[in-house]
Amino acid sequence: MVHHLSKHHSLVSNWIAELRDSQVQTDRMRFRRNLERLGEIMAYEISKTLPYEEKEVQTPLGTATQKVLKEQPVLATILRAGLPMHQGLLNYFDKADNAFISAYRKHHNDGSFEISLEYLSCPDLENRIVILSDPMLATGSSLAKTIQFLKEEGKPAVLHIVTAIACTVGIEHVKSAEPDAIIWCGDIDDELTAKGYIVPGLGDAGDLAFGAKVQY
Repeated sequence: MVHHLSKHHSLVSNWIAELRDSQVQTDRMRFRRNLERLGEIMAYEISKTLPYEEKEVQTPLGTATQKVLKEQPVLATILRAGLPMHQGLLNYFDKADNAFISAYRKHHNDGSFEISLEYLSCPDLENRIVILSDPMLATGSSLAKTIQFLKEEGKPAVLHIVTAIACTVGIEHVKSAEPDAIIWCGDIDDELTAKGYIVPGLGDAGDLAFGAKVQY
């Protein structure tokens, strides 16, 4: 299942416009904050799908019966670009467990690249609700490989994938690898360059949020 949040009129479209705008991108703080806002909105939308239970709460004047989350999700993100969206999710799911994965494109002289995974900090994921954030879903290779990496720590009961901008090719790749995954996209583009970048996309989310890096 794929949820395309920009299909409907909302502030999501406004924040996506700013994320794409090369002039606004010069303000790194605003770029990070817009990714964080998307994470918050998607946390709210995902919360509507989660299981709840009733709890009695004592107020100063009596007792109220409220619905509360039956269990906390695990928030997972891919370093470093995923950190702002992860923070947005964490702002709402503030009691959640967390997982962090390093995944990056290791480039070769011929222009090709492979996905390198070198670090994982993670709780037991067996039968847990997992929300995995990565701002750009381009080819889908890094996400598919990351999911397999995570599943070594247990098979999630439900997997949500949260991304700012996705490419149709990447969505299909992830759906093929993980048919039951639920994908939440701020917006969806159709074109991918030969080097695996989304067009029109927004550029390199990690560099725009945290500064340029040396390519390995």
